[in-house]
Amino acid sequence: MIGFLLRRLGILLLTMLFLASMVFWLTNLPSNLTKMAKSEASVRMTDSDVALWLGENGYDRPLIARFGEWLGVLPASQPGPGATLPGRCMAVAAPEGERFCGALQGHLGSSTVFDMPVTDVILPKLAATGWLMLYTMLILTLGGIGLGVIAGIREGSLSDSIVSTFSIGSTATPDYVWAVLLVVAFASATSGLSPILKDWGLIETPTLLLGTATSAETAIDLRNFTLPVLAIGLYGMGYIASITRASMVEVMRAQYIRTARLKGLGMSSIVLRHALRNALIVPVTVIMLQFPWLLNGVVIVEIIFNYKGFGWLVVQAAGNNDIELLMGCAMVAAVIVLITQLLSDIAYTLLNPRLRLA
Repeated sequence: MIGFLLRRLGILLLTMLFLASMVFWLTNLPSNLTKMAKSEASVRMTDSDVALWLGENGYDRPLIARFGEWLGVLPASQPGPGATLPGRCMAVAAPEGERFCGALQGHLGSSTVFDMPVTDVILPKLAATGWLMLYTMLILTLGGIGLGVIAGIREGSLSDSIVSTFSIGSTATPDYVWAVLLVVAFASATSGLSPILKDWGLIETPTLLLGTATSAETAIDLRNFTLPVLAIGLYGMGYIASITRASMVEVMRAQYIRTARLKGLGMSSIVLRHALRNALIVPVTVIMLQFPWLLNGVVIVEIIFNYKGFGWLVVQAAGNNDIELLMGCAMVAAVIVLITQLLSDIAYTLLNPRLRLA
């Protein structure tokens, strides 16, 4: 296992270095630098003015040198006399005399839009999306696996048909469509359940749930966080349920399950002690791979519910051509994706004894 982890960590570091170099090159294309210069100085700048601004702020130096500074393996350069942006170490408020102010030192630069270190901008938004991911993963895991197991142990039954139909409908309905449907059903004062419950005196508020999650950024409760979690969770739950069902059906047909039945073991004992572990190999891998989608793929849901999380921040960074912030968001997302893939490999190895023996 130790050798496996060391190999995976080595591949992870090399992949991160490659991704960092590619993202840095793409975000520092001449067109992006020109847009940044005009947004920071004046939109009416001429080409010569743009070249002068880029030179004064250190963006005319070789790409490999600037990448080395961003990475933290080369000392940060000092801004020119006419620079409008602070030096890299000054922007992140590094201790006096520190010359290396890159990613390896924990500094991702300074955001030109928010006028603060990129780390300070990303962490609160990442935490906000982290709570959304946590509750959504609970629904995906418990609901998807639970429904898949119920359908898989009773192949061809009514419960199997119901779960299969739900899985197809849930997966075929995008998360933003679920968001709109849920808002109409539970967060509208003129339609859905809220007016009925209000007339019956069962609720005192105009709506049963809130159609916006802005207040969840400071305090999460049942009313402001249920709908965004359900909108994302329902979309992925059907997929997890169908994967679990297929895996469970295959395991329940195995010879050792038939032997356990002939020994007189109850269904609960067969499922929990013999079938479930083998059936979870594929679903657990698929569930771990949902983290990248949850981190970057819920932008529309965050916008619908006005929830300013990590996805909202990526849109802001791209729309405002905030190169340092966009670079930081891309690398944070890449690190989370690679770590979840590593955890997925570890979980797969622990669940499959044949891989451990190999």
